[in-house]
Order: sequence, then C-alpha cells, then structure tokens
Amino acid sequence: MPSSHAGSGRASDSVIRIVFPTAMLELGMHPDPSVEIQLSWACSRWLVENVTPHDANMKTMVYLPLCDPEASLRAIEYFTGKPGVVGFTVTTTRYQPVHDNRYMPVYAALQEETCRLPSHASFYQKETVIRRHQQFPVGTCPWFRIPTMVRATNMVINGIPERFPNLKVIWIESGLTWVPFLMQRLDNEYMMRTSEAPLLRKKPSDYLRENFYYTTQPLEMDNMGALELTMEMINAESQLLFASDYPHWDFSTIYNFPFPK
Repeated sequence: MPSSHAGSGRASDSVIRIVFPTAMLELGMHPDPSVEIQLSWACSRWLVENVTPHDANMKTMVYLPLCDPEASLRAIEYFTGKPGVVGFTVTTTRYQPVHDNRYMPVYAALQEETCRLPSHASFYQKETVIRRHQQFPVGTCPWFRIPTMVRATNMVINGIPERFPNLKVIWIESGLTWVPFLMQRLDNEYMMRTSEAPLLRKKPSDYLRENFYYTTQPLEMDNMGALELTMEMINAESQLLFASDYPHWDFSTIYNFPFPK
C-alpha cells in the first residue's frame, strides 16, 4: 500500500512516523459515498491490525469519511485508543461544507476524546481550472493551498473554534505563507461585516493564531525575513509542529530548520 509520511518527530531517541495513504487524498471527491466509507474503513483497519501494533514508532491518523457524519462517528468510536492511532484526518479535497450543523456531533466527539483533527492539504486534479495547466508548480501553488484556505476560513467565520475551543485542528502540508494573508484579509472583512460572523468573540486572526496548529512542511525559505515574521504572526513557538513529509522529494529535516526556537 503506497503511503506518505505525513510527519515525524523524536521521542526517546526514536523517530516517530505518522503514515497516511497518498492515494486517499482525493477520496472525498468520489461520487459514491459508500466507496469513501468502505475504503477508508478497510484501510484504517488494515493499518491498526497489521502495521501499528508491530512497531511502537509507527503511528497513523485515521481517515474520516466526512461524506457521512454517522460513519465518521463510528470510526471515532472504533479507532480511538487503537494501537498507533494519534488522530483523525480530514482531507481538504471535498465539496461538503465542514461547518454544516450535521458535523457538530463529529467535532464534539473528537473534542471529548481529546483527539487531534489534522486537515491534510490536497487538490482535485480534475477540476477544470487546474486541468488547464500542466506545470507542477501550478498544482502545488496556489491550488494545493486554496482548499486549505477555504476550509480554515469556513471554520473560523462559522465559529467552530468558539463552539469547540479544545478541538485540536492541525493544517498539514500547506506551508505557512497563506496564514498571514488570511489573517489580514479576514480581519479586514470581519471588521466591516461583523454581523455575518455572530459567533466570533475576537478577530479571525486570533483564532488562526491561538486555536489552530500548523506543520513546517513545506516551508517557504527563500525570504528568511518574511518567514521569521510569519512565524511570529502564527505564534510558532506553541502552534508550529515539525513534519518532514519523508519520503516525498521535497521533504524537510530538522537540521535545515532556520530558527532554533
């Protein structure tokens, strides 16, 4: 089963590997919900029965089939506490509005179980606007970030961090440069139309800085001054997590991390 390492870290001198199947990044776009449900269930069971129990350093974040909230709740109930399960992943490539009320029981269950909710970046290669371009950079920038920005915006403006303040949402493999842009743009829009976000008790940028977590890969390291300011804006000391994304071609290592803190 091909898989990508969503992140890694160090614990007791051993490398912790968090694996997630690359082939499932677009599964949320499948036209048949039963396919998403059954494939995600089969993959997750295979991982927790055949892989993670045999290696204490091998972890996974179970795919949540958000096409069906009941199926997602079933997955949370079944896989929470299973060997190597450290969270539940939702891919950014899907059309369902993640702020819809039917998902509130899912967020409540994740918060109650103190589970992490990573949102893994991706893009749907069959989107008409993407199919017009062939170069790889067009796919990764901007289209790899746009679904992440849309989801983060919807979660903030619709008050998900207010309703579930202890829900640990992690934005994976999106880089960091999109966050300052979203902070400034959303604050500007919110201050002119606060009535459209009645659940918010502070500026959108505060939620992006205080309630969300981000991963280091892939860091935009061409302008170190801009990167350092970005880290200051997202409060990186407490909100930024190291992720290598190994074995992808653009994986990062802790040795070339620019700021010791």
